[in-house]
Amino acid sequence: MTESKWLYEIILIIYGLSLVGYFIDFIQHNRRVNKIAFWLLSMVWVIQTVSLLSEILFKATFPVFTIYDSLFFYSWVLVTFSLVINKLFSIHFIVFFTNVFGFFILLLYISTKAQESIGQRGIELVNELLIAHITLAIISYGFFTISFLLSIMYIVQYRFLKQKKGLKWMWRFGDLKRLDIYSFMAVTLGVPLLLIAIILGFVWAKVAGAEFYWLDLKTIGSLFVLFIYILYLLLRLIKGYQGKAISVYNTAAFLILLVNFFLSSILSNFHFGS
Repeated sequence: MTESKWLYEIILIIYGLSLVGYFIDFIQHNRRVNKIAFWLLSMVWVIQTVSLLSEILFKATFPVFTIYDSLFFYSWVLVTFSLVINKLFSIHFIVFFTNVFGFFILLLYISTKAQESIGQRGIELVNELLIAHITLAIISYGFFTISFLLSIMYIVQYRFLKQKKGLKWMWRFGDLKRLDIYSFMAVTLGVPLLLIAIILGFVWAKVAGAEFYWLDLKTIGSLFVLFIYILYLLLRLIKGYQGKAISVYNTAAFLILLVNFFLSSILSNFHFGS
């Protein structure tokens, strides 16, 4: 575990970046981002393949004899399928969701390995999962905050234009279309980061032996916030909501996020045990 700790962390970082890239392409159909995500996932596949071959060639064993060892091979299969589907077919839904599940399986394998390892390195990796979980969640909240502020600016600018007031301030707010697009982009970045943070939190709770309740306020609140912002994306992409309507929704979503953040921090003991 000592030798592989940093390798595991590098795999997770690259895989996480690939997930974010695939999500952006999934939402915005950005082929340039799709190519970057594809090459990042290819790097994960190369590292996993080398690790798999080393097990077969140097240890003369195939890692499928225990449930936890088979998780690594399962993850490798999912990454392989994702690369093949991405290259041969244009099915963005299945590529993204396969990678989300593959990331979870790989994370579960790495975390279980750390749990089984006796020593400081194993403990450090488990603790770093918690740090990464909290950090990514806060970064996603940062993107949602930027999106909220842009939505507020949109609403104020819209009001100025309607009432033909505050003309000297309008140039400082920017044009409505740009405010709307930037707000949408911020949510598009925030959602996959929050999703990864939640996955990290679930896996950390399992391997660290922390008291974990599905009905805990922090758990429910985080899932609810994720659902609200996914609904934002669906309303925009499927229903075609734009401009003032989606800005008002985004403002309400952020207020719910704030309530969840402060209320769950007070009433939940999830990260601290009980």
